[in-house]
Amino acid sequence: MRGRPFVLEQMKKQTWQKKLDEKVVAGNVAARSAAAWPLKLRNQILDDAARLLEKESAAILHANQKDLAKARGAGMSSAMMDRLVLNETRIKAMADGVRSVRKLSDPLNKVLYQHRGQDGLKIQRITVPLGVILIIFESRPNVTVECAALALKSGNTVILRGGREAFESNQALVKIFRQVLAKHKLPQATVSFIETTDYETVDYLLTQEGKINLVIPRGGQGLIQSVVQKSRIPVVKHYQGICHVYVDAKADLKMAAAIVENAKLQRPGVCNALETLLVHEKVAAQFLPLVESRLRIGECEVRGDKTTQKYIAWAKTAKADDYGQEFLDKILAVRVVKNLDAAIQHITQYGSGHTDAIITRDLHAAQTFKDKIDSSSVMINASTRFADGFEYGLGAEIGISTDKVHARGPMGLEGLTSYKYVVTGNGQIRK
Repeated sequence: MRGRPFVLEQMKKQTWQKKLDEKVVAGNVAARSAAAWPLKLRNQILDDAARLLEKESAAILHANQKDLAKARGAGMSSAMMDRLVLNETRIKAMADGVRSVRKLSDPLNKVLYQHRGQDGLKIQRITVPLGVILIIFESRPNVTVECAALALKSGNTVILRGGREAFESNQALVKIFRQVLAKHKLPQATVSFIETTDYETVDYLLTQEGKINLVIPRGGQGLIQSVVQKSRIPVVKHYQGICHVYVDAKADLKMAAAIVENAKLQRPGVCNALETLLVHEKVAAQFLPLVESRLRIGECEVRGDKTTQKYIAWAKTAKADDYGQEFLDKILAVRVVKNLDAAIQHITQYGSGHTDAIITRDLHAAQTFKDKIDSSSVMINASTRFADGFEYGLGAEIGISTDKVHARGPMGLEGLTSYKYVVTGNGQIRK
């Protein structure tokens, strides 16, 4: 017989499943409401949310300190801690991000196509919200704000499931948006949060086909693969940010050194940070000593091939799996390549389709790189760190997709819309 503990466990499971069902149902009701909100109301909500974020900064920072204390106790790496930490500057940046979304044009009711039939029918294809979006993410609390703002602007409902690392911070940030919605007497379920880090809740939500319209996982490869394998709902994927910088034979080497330093060390724990540096053999002797001091001062570990070690004496020997690795830390894989074709071949083999850059003054090389590198963002003489929704003028991003269907690269408002056909007549019947 299955004893009392089993019965209690089943009762507990039924309880949280019921709560999740209620949350999803409320999200669908809210989505139908939000789809009809006029632009003026959506913008007012964002204005109010930005102001309240700044006003409640002390409460947000207090919640964040609880998360940081737990993270330190768990031995979290410095790069991952950087993703988690909030301060007055970052809260101000989040508020400014909300204001940037507010300034964007309305993504809804745009006419994408129109046609006038011979029988006088007016046929239009217009943009509409997706509906209920489930976002599963790790560590970075600013994701909460970006996703809520973009969902509200685009008339969608969002269900947020953050990681245990930022649990307190995320709850404090979601509370801001729900307070604003309550102020306007609108459904607070438009922005909701899963108040547990139990993995079973995610598995259950991923079965809600027809009730949740899209899943966006933001986190490590393990999380994303798990979501893809278990979900019955369409998933926008971003497996890894294995970003490359290729320094061409005709590169401005001082420019290249500055770009490599920025791409690797400005924020090494984010998905658009540089992970592998490729250097043309003709400039290796000049470039590697030039960039070596920047990497050493930045306390960046270098793992390179034999040629790299010839010019960076303290570099460790790169293992085969160092190429194609998303370190998310102050670690850089380096390889000296024969030519542009070899660099493209390396990126094709080891890249993740996220962001790759070429540094060159050769227009033909730049064009070839652009045409042959099949990544969601291709940089020419610029840092990979620019692969970001805010930097692209999208206001913020709800994620970065390495897929090719529906959305690709940083996903802003357009990525959160679908479309429908509207056919207007005056009594026509088909013959």
